[in-house]
Amino acid sequence: MSATPPPAPKETTRFPCAQCGADYRFAPNEGKLICDHCGHEEATEQGDRTAAIAELDFKSALAEQLPAAEMVEARTTSCPNCAAHVVFEGDTHATECPFCATPVVVDTGTHRLIKPRAVLPFQIAEKVAHQSMNDWLGKLWFAPNGLQEYAKKGRKMDGIYVPYWTYDADTKSSYLGERGTIYYVTETVVVDGKREQRQVQKIRWSPASGRVKRWFDDILVLGSKALPKKYTDNLQPWDLSALEPYTPEFLAGFQAEGYSIKLEEGYDEARDHMDRVIRRDVAFDIGGDRQRIHNISTAVSDVTFKHILLPVWMAAYKYRGKSYRFVVNGQTGRVQGERPYSKWKIAFAVLLAAIAAGVIGYIIAQNQ
Repeated sequence: MSATPPPAPKETTRFPCAQCGADYRFAPNEGKLICDHCGHEEATEQGDRTAAIAELDFKSALAEQLPAAEMVEARTTSCPNCAAHVVFEGDTHATECPFCATPVVVDTGTHRLIKPRAVLPFQIAEKVAHQSMNDWLGKLWFAPNGLQEYAKKGRKMDGIYVPYWTYDADTKSSYLGERGTIYYVTETVVVDGKREQRQVQKIRWSPASGRVKRWFDDILVLGSKALPKKYTDNLQPWDLSALEPYTPEFLAGFQAEGYSIKLEEGYDEARDHMDRVIRRDVAFDIGGDRQRIHNISTAVSDVTFKHILLPVWMAAYKYRGKSYRFVVNGQTGRVQGERPYSKWKIAFAVLLAAIAAGVIGYIIAQNQ
C-alpha cells in the first residue's frame, strides 16, 4: 500500500457577497447564488460535465492511491443519537443534528474523505418542500392532529446534501441450470364414487448452461446511516442526468453530511444488486416455462465509482417527547417519513367499525 498522499486544502461552503460581504446562498429556483442581505446575484461555475464527472478507479481507491485532488479534509462528528456524520463549516463548533434534532458538538480533529465528484443541485425551494410535507401529513388520517398543526407552524426545514456512491462494472457470468417445459397428461381420478378424466400438469426438465454479459451503470448506494434505508429508497427515482460537476457554490446555504458507509461497504450492496439482476438475466437466458439455477460464476471487471451528493429537505420534529422525521426529495418533491399514529383516532375508527357491523347485523337479522 502506498504512502498516504499529503492533505488536500480544507474547503468551506461560505461565500461572501461581492457587494456587501454577507453570505450568499444557492437559490434552487434561480440556479444561482443570491445574497439575502442585499439581493446581489452571482452565477455558479459551470464546468465541462463530461470531463469533470469521470469515474474513479475502485481498486486505486481501496489501495489509497487516488490523487490528492480527489481527497478532502473535513471536520465531522457523529451524532450520538442517529449516527449521522455532520459536517462542520468555518468556525462552527456546535449545531443541531438535522436528521434528529439532537444537539451535537464537533470534535477537535479532521477526517480525510473522498471528495464529492458531482452534485445534484436543489431544484425545489424550502417553501415548496414544506407544502409537500404538509400535504403528505394531511393524507395520513391516523396522524395526531397536534403533530399536523405543529408542522404547519412553518418551522424551518434543513436543506441537506446526502452522500451516495455510484458504481459501474462490467460482468461476465457462466451458469449451470435446467430448463423446464410444461406438458399435460390425462389421468383418471375418482370423485364422489365416479371416475373422471383430468388434465394434469407436468414439467419436463432438461440441462441448460450458457453465458450472460451485462454492463452496470450508476448503481446508486446510500452513503449514510442517519436515515432508515426505506425512506431514502422510497425517495427514488433520481434523475442523475442532471448531476453537475462538484463545486462548493452549490452547497452555499445548505448543509452536507459526510459519508458513514465506506466505499467498500457500498460496493458490497452494489454487488448484491448485480447478483439479483444477473440471476434474472440467467433465468431469461435459460428460457422455457420454468427455470432451475444451480450455479452462477461471475467475473467482475472495470469497476469504477463516484461519490455524489443528492439534495434532501428534512424536518425533525419533537412532539410530546417523541421525534418524527420527514424527508423530501429536493429534485422532485417526493415525501417520506415516520408514520405517526393517534391512539384516539384509531380507537374512534374501531368504534365506528363496530357500530357499522352491529347495524348491518341487526338489519340482516330483521330481514330473516
